[in-house]
Parts: sequence; structure tokens; C-alpha cells
Amino acid sequence: MSALGIGLVALFLRNADFTRVAEGVRTARLELLLLAIALTMLTYVVRTQRWQYLLEPLGPTRFSVAFRTTVIGFAASSVFPARAGEVIRPYLLARREGLSATSTFATIIVERILDLVAVLVLLATYLLAFDPGMAARDSALFAAIRLGGLVMAPVAVLSLALMFVLAGHPEWLQVWLRRADRWLPARLAGLLGRIATMLANGFGVLRRPERLVASLGWSIVLWLIICSETWAVARAFHIAMPMVGSWLMLALLVVGVAVPTPGGVGGFHEAFRLGATAFFAADNNAAIGAAILLHATSYVPVTLLGLWFAVRDGLSLHGIKHMAETPEPVEVKA
Repeated sequence: MSALGIGLVALFLRNADFTRVAEGVRTARLELLLLAIALTMLTYVVRTQRWQYLLEPLGPTRFSVAFRTTVIGFAASSVFPARAGEVIRPYLLARREGLSATSTFATIIVERILDLVAVLVLLATYLLAFDPGMAARDSALFAAIRLGGLVMAPVAVLSLALMFVLAGHPEWLQVWLRRADRWLPARLAGLLGRIATMLANGFGVLRRPERLVASLGWSIVLWLIICSETWAVARAFHIAMPMVGSWLMLALLVVGVAVPTPGGVGGFHEAFRLGATAFFAADNNAAIGAAILLHATSYVPVTLLGLWFAVRDGLSLHGIKHMAETPEPVEVKA
């Protein structure tokens, strides 16, 4: 584990009573924890369906291949830092289905923007419709979440708009890049132009507004399932979090996972503990136990399944790490 991860874990456990944490884990409601695991696995089915939908303009894909590569990719992100699976996943799928690796990687960019928009939609819905008085419980933290949402909303919308424009007019990006001929070698400028075209092809699902709306719908369904998993684990520890309260927690957890540690270790845990104690009056030890098991239900099943898939496909941990660091540009020629 990195120094950053160790520091975040120390912060997370700084006031823990380990005896009470262990007791809370022992007495947690098993049926809700099993529900959380089932919901976790359901998210990968939905992620696969959404990815296939985004990949349709590039060519046909098999659900079994897309599911396996999705699980392997998320398992890699749980083991290695810097979201390694986001590189491995499109490369593996492109190699197995005969697609452009660069265009396939572009669909991952679309996924991340759609995820951001979906999280912001749920956060905005919570703020506007359900509990505007939450600020009274922890005004500083709540104000920070609200400010973050206000800052990221235009970024997400502008990113989607830019990808929409590039998908419909890939030649525009080529024109801009041709101007780079003035200060770049011709071969490099030409290579960048071809890569830009492949990226624009990867944004193909955005060329029709109805497909963009459908993709966003898949994303909202995905994050509602993730919120349900958060709610189930919180309730397993008798934390008084309503279902819609998990939409507020989601914003914190997304920030926690963004910390560059393998599997979001430390950042994820502290984000949950902070939100549960600040907004839902959770006992600190109950919040710590719930954070540990929520992380476990979110990451352990997919990591084990992904490693099993990788072994069956003849991939080693060293090979996966090397693939993340130096993926082969299989379709781009200078």
C-alpha cells in the first residue's frame, strides 16, 4: 500500500474502538450484507450492457467477452493504482473483438463523463427535493458538497457537448490538429490526426441525441443500484440512512474513490465514515465497521472473480500490470 493509502487508513481509524467495531461487524444483519453483494454483481451486468451500447457504432461485441473484460478491468483497478483497469479493459476487448483499441478507449471516456453526470443528477435531486435542511447538521461539509456539485456540473455538461460535436464532426478536430504542422514534425502531426479520428469514432454513440439520453439512463440505473448497496450496508449496521440519503453519500464516496490508491483504500473508508457520522448521526465505530464491509462488498467479489477470469485467460498479475503500463497500440501506424 502507498504512503497515501496508509495515511488515509490511519486517519480513518484514529478514534476507533476496535472491540466495538468488531462487535458491530459480528452483529451486522447478514441478509442485508448478502443483498449488498448481489447488488454489487448486478452493477457489472449493467456496466456491461451500457458498454455494449456505447460500443455499437464500432462493431458487434459479445456480452460474455464484454463482461469478462469489464470484471478483469475493475479487478485490476482494485489491485493496482491509477485506475489501471481503465486501460486494460478497452485493450482486452478490442483485441478479442477486432475493434480499434483507441476508439474502444474513447468509450471509457464517455462512460466516465456519463457517470459524473448521473452522480450529479442524483445529488441535485436530493438537494432540491428531499432534504435541503441537511446543512444544519454539518454546514461546512454540506457546503463543500454543494459547491463541488456546482463546479462539476458545467464541466460535465461541456465535456458531453464537446464529445457530441467531435462525434458528429471528426474532421474539425483533424483541421485543428493540422495546424500543429507548424510546430510539430509532419509524421507526429499525422499520427495525432489519425488518433483523433479514432477517438471521434469512439464517441459515435453520441451522434444521435436519443442514444445519448439512453446511455445516460443506463448510467442513472447503475448509480441507483450502487446507492442501494450503500443503503443496505448502512442499514445492516443500524445507521439511520434513508434510501435517498445514499444519494448524498454517493457524492462523498465518489470523491473518496478518486484518491489514487488501489481500490480507493483509505479515501473510500474515510469518506463513508465522515458522511455517516456528519449527516446521519451514526456512531463512529458503527460507521467504521460499515465502511469496511461496504468496501469489502464493493471490491472483494469483483476482484476474486476478475482474477479467476484472468487466470483462465492465461493472464498473470505481472502481465496485467505490464499491459496497463504499456498497452500495445495495435491499430495506429505512424
